[in-house]
Amino acid sequence: MTTVTQSGITVEEAIEKALQQLNVSRKDVEIEVLTQGRKGFLGIGARDAKVKVTVQSKSEPIYEEKEQVTEEVKQPQAISEEIEQEAPVITENEEDPITEAINYLTDVGKEMQIDDLQVSYETDGKYLHFQLESEKAALLIGKRGQTLNALQQLTQLVANQHSERFKVVRLNVGDYRERRKESLARLADRMADKAVHTKRKVQLEPMPAYERKVIHHTLSNRLDIETYSEGTDPHRYLVIEPVQ
Repeated sequence: MTTVTQSGITVEEAIEKALQQLNVSRKDVEIEVLTQGRKGFLGIGARDAKVKVTVQSKSEPIYEEKEQVTEEVKQPQAISEEIEQEAPVITENEEDPITEAINYLTDVGKEMQIDDLQVSYETDGKYLHFQLESEKAALLIGKRGQTLNALQQLTQLVANQHSERFKVVRLNVGDYRERRKESLARLADRMADKAVHTKRKVQLEPMPAYERKVIHHTLSNRLDIETYSEGTDPHRYLVIEPVQ
């Protein structure tokens, strides 16, 4: 019984390498997926896929013509279908997106020289709430939360690479989100009053969608102004316009 272990950017690529090394066809081997590959973000967390391919004991290596091997390699869709049908089924563990997200946040913390980073989490349906604690909290938040917002988007991408169901990630450092929400509410009222007083529309700085939503919600009961968004993400901004 001959066994080889191969790595690749994807599971399919690793399997193809193993089949070529053994010079056998797909039907004559057993495949065990050791690790799934991932691209990583900001150069952090990248990992090759790894498989173990074993020639079944009842079969001998088949020395096919080069043209036949090449033809098989050129059919990734067929290989993918065979893997789905015959390879061991890997059941998605609901904790995997959480584990991967925490690992990613920890790696980013180390790159930012934040060695005391503590990560806790709570789940609420599709929402994953991560709480970050550190003496260097300001580094994680950044100016007006820009660093935290960017980190939140990247962590959501990481989590969804390892989840069968779409997840929405929310990051918080201490009570920053709560304080930011209160600050946005005060800003909304102040800018709305300015728009009414000057009789001119007021354009706010670009904000992520959930922060614009706070502004909309805060001003939703006012009849003397209207709010709407303009531009495209990540530079989309909110406009407060007085009702004439």
